[in-house]
Order: sequence, then structure tokens, then C-alpha cells
Amino acid sequence: MTKAEIINKIADETGVAKKDVATTVEAFMEEIRVSLADNKENVYLRGFGTFLVKRRAQKTARNISKNTTLTT
Repeated sequence: MTKAEIINKIADETGVAKKDVATTVEAFMEEIRVSLADNKENVYLRGFGTFLVKRRAQKTARNISKNTTLTT
């Protein structure tokens, strides 16, 4: 399901204008992004899901055509 489909479904079920629903959905997603990226806080929504940033170790890759290695 895409964000547009979510907005349309909420607007149809609640009778609220799509523009208002879109603003609310965007604000919700922005708050999750700010909590994760800027504030380094995990987001826990009971009954829905958990959003958290996981740090992973760097990996070494090889470019065979140029015979070089790089870290990603």
C-alpha cells in the first residue's frame, strides 16, 4: 500500500478532506524521521510497529573490472 492509497482510504472512511489527511500523514512521518535521525530516539507504536536505526559494520567490496577494493 502506498502513501497515496493510505491517504485516500483515510479520507474516504472519515470524510475528512484529502488535503487535511495528507498534511496529517506527512506530519506523522516527519516526526518519526526527526526522532530517528535527529534525536537518535527509537519510536515504539504499540499494536503497529517499531522504528529504530541499526548500525552495521562496514563491508568490503571488490570491483573486479578495475581490480580495486572499496568499503561500503
